[in-house]
Amino acid sequence: MNRFEDRTVVVTGGGGGIGTAVCAGFAAEGARVAVLDRAPEAASATAAAINSDGGRALAVGCDITERSSVDAALERVTAELGPIDVLVNNAGWDLFVPFVQTRPEDWSRLIDINLVGALHMHHAVLPGMIERGSGRIVNVSSDAARVGSSGESVYAACKAGLVAFSKTLAREHSRDGITFNVVCPGPTDTALLATVTDTAANPEKLREAFRRAIPMGRLGQPDDLVGAVLFFASDAASFVTGQVLSVSGGLTMAG
Repeated sequence: MNRFEDRTVVVTGGGGGIGTAVCAGFAAEGARVAVLDRAPEAASATAAAINSDGGRALAVGCDITERSSVDAALERVTAELGPIDVLVNNAGWDLFVPFVQTRPEDWSRLIDINLVGALHMHHAVLPGMIERGSGRIVNVSSDAARVGSSGESVYAACKAGLVAFSKTLAREHSRDGITFNVVCPGPTDTALLATVTDTAANPEKLREAFRRAIPMGRLGQPDDLVGAVLFFASDAASFVTGQVLSVSGGLTMAG
């Protein structure tokens, strides 16, 4: 199946974890994949793996918190891969600390990466999609946005903002041929989760607490998210917009 043949897909945070799995999933179904990451070497590793498997991927260093970096990255993507058909906003960062122990500079970094970065990407990509009358945008939020999560107050606020933002744009652009949908991972075994658990007094005890909270009895894996992201980006979801789907092993069962 090549659902994304001749389509250009941009994935932020594509240099590791969920982003790498999503990039590989799109490439396996025929997409030209732009792997954007703040760490150019990580983006290059993901792109190299795809290209060695016969796919087509372009690694692009990009700091999504800086609009000039976003514009430069997308100009290169368009020049080398063509107009952008699909945007997956996956890049994120977390800080596992009770709110009263956070500092204003922590809030700024969390907001810049988890919310403002996605705003930059939307604002840069949408005009072209509107002009062409088609596009798919999939935003990776978090179950923390739906039910809250102790120690992740500002992160959860940003991710909840991304949900509301997605729903609003889905209404604003419902007749422009563009859909906006959200995937909410639960605890997923990535480097980001490791940065959270490794700061705990007993990291393995915290990981076990995460596992026990999930009805399916295990942490999510990056590959678990790929199917949901690709569905929202596909023609099969052409009449689906403004929707939120948790991929969390049953941790969240929101109606």
